[in-house]
Amino acid sequence: MASIGQIVEQTPGRDALTRARQRAVLVPDCMVEAKRIANTVIAGWHGRRKRGIGENFWQFRPYADGESLSRIDWRRSARDDHTYVRDREWEAAHTIWLWADMSPSMMYKSTLAQASKESRALVLMLALAEILARSGERIGCPGVMDPISARNAAERLATALMHTPLSGGLPDTTMIRGASDIVLIGDFLDSADEVMARLSPLARRGLRGHVVEIADPAEEAFPYSGRTEFTDPETGEKLVAGRAETIREDYRRAYFARRENLGGSLRYLGWNFVSHRTDHLASEALVAVHMYLSGMPGRATHGGQL
Repeated sequence: MASIGQIVEQTPGRDALTRARQRAVLVPDCMVEAKRIANTVIAGWHGRRKRGIGENFWQFRPYADGESLSRIDWRRSARDDHTYVRDREWEAAHTIWLWADMSPSMMYKSTLAQASKESRALVLMLALAEILARSGERIGCPGVMDPISARNAAERLATALMHTPLSGGLPDTTMIRGASDIVLIGDFLDSADEVMARLSPLARRGLRGHVVEIADPAEEAFPYSGRTEFTDPETGEKLVAGRAETIREDYRRAYFARRENLGGSLRYLGWNFVSHRTDHLASEALVAVHMYLSGMPGRATHGGQL
């Protein structure tokens, strides 16, 4: 996405073929990292398990008058003087759409960061896919992969990403039907009004949204001084600052105002917003989003700047 200035050093945008090759090399490494991170938080993930129709055992509970006698577990009941019913686990899979911004601005990585914004976004998306797939959820990616329920959904998503043409901006969501969750990961550097103009219709359609803003620490701190040339990675437009330090406070004020405006507007819609910096652990943002998807928003502040 274009920035409010993207007032950070950037490499000029490469042609589509070069970008496609670069992403094809990046995705496998991101998949390995995603699996590692997913394994660090998987023990705390319980999906949306509840009592209902299914094949897997859920719990024993005391028999209630009026229930079918066929539901009584006589083996368990024989252990004491009570009559118990065997409940099964509800297994209706939920559909969750995952998307990561692959715009040129996401390629940025300053010397203060652990990874590029693009790499971190891919790792988070694939790690979420890994965890959700293990929970039996249906995983899809707008314009890349139709929803599937499979243990290897993350690997299939990674393969699809390697063979999908790049597209900038927010995804086309016309294929999404019914109530679903959608996780959008990107830098969201367009004005908050522009972003909300695209997202508000999704909320009105019943989608439950979770937005993860990926930021390089240099984009927040603006650690530049002296004569500095800044290049917009998407338009090629340049800005030369004779003394970059003189615009630092104005830039930071505009940057954080955009974030606050975006976060407030999303929460007004009933959506969730997590801000994550690439000098922090990827698992922090993963845990925050995972808590929101689990219906535990009170615990989602762990690892996410809200």
